[in-house]
Amino acid sequence: MPPENLVKIFDPYFSTKQSGSGLGLAVVYSVIANHAGHITVQSEIGKGTLFSIYLPSAGKSSLAEKTTPATAPLSKGHGKILVMDDEELIRNVCAAMLQQLGYEAHTAIDGEEAITRYLQAQKEGLPFDLVIVDLTVPGGMGGKETIAQLCRIDPQVKAAVSSGYANDPIMANFSEYGFCGIVPKPFSFQDLSELLQMILGD
Repeated sequence: MPPENLVKIFDPYFSTKQSGSGLGLAVVYSVIANHAGHITVQSEIGKGTLFSIYLPSAGKSSLAEKTTPATAPLSKGHGKILVMDDEELIRNVCAAMLQQLGYEAHTAIDGEEAITRYLQAQKEGLPFDLVIVDLTVPGGMGGKETIAQLCRIDPQVKAAVSSGYANDPIMANFSEYGFCGIVPKPFSFQDLSELLQMILGD
């Protein structure tokens, strides 16, 4: 990739694709940084691109002690959670994070699929405890329309909204739209853990 793009690839919303949101590598960077790690990239046009990820060892080390931020311990829990996001990477990363925190994670690409999965889970007698929906889905049903339909299906539905657009009115006034909480992108393990404890905590 050209040098002018290389310096921006981890910036939220930077993308060279017309249909891209530019959040994929921003999420990768956030996850690695929140594990006291570091990611670098080398790229040469016509030859290829190399990403290198550095993470501290599992045991205590002077590097880990210096670089790991002082945060509250992650709270684990249990429950069945549906994640709706049009970005495959974000779906997969979020699902992996949920599983690490003790939850059963399922994914959907847009609002239509999320509603189908929600109805199917209800029919099977194994309903979702929480739905996390992306606010904006280009060309598909986003979070606002999804929660409106889910509230009609199940007035007791618990849902959180996720978006990289922190200034969106829905993010600022989420409860007015039927949401129980928000998790701005890119989010860390700590952000997700705190959201889950707030909504589903014992």
